Amino acid sequence: MLAIGRPVTLLSARGAALFAGCGWWRALIAQARGEHPTIPIDDILDCADAAGLALGALRIGQRRIVLDPDVGGWASVAEIAASLGGEVLSERPDAADMALPGAARRLRDWLHPRTNPDDSGHAVS
Repeated sequence: MLAIGRPVTLLSARGAALFAGCGWWRALIAQARGEHPTIPIDDILDCADAAGLALGALRIGQRRIVLDPDVGGWASVAEIAASLGGEVLSERPDAADMALPGAARRLRDWLHPRTNPDDSGHAVS
């Protein structure tokens, strides 16, 4: 959907830092930015309850992360993130889950809403 050319925020899967790693996420985002250099791309890595991985992500350049607010050291991680110009979110923001069936169609319909039933093949909002 980056081909549409609008600014986007990419949110990792829940706990992606635990099973895919911070380096993988940074590489994925770098590839997206390289393939779409004119599109503003923001990104958020979900670190679940792993404060150590959150710190590692910050160390390699990740600036926005989700970290469980009940994890020990949350305030310290948030303080370090802020000192680096970053942000720690205590919960995941709302997002379109592109892995769900029909997600691409729903996103397309949201990006290009119809005002008249005869103006396109998209569903009427």
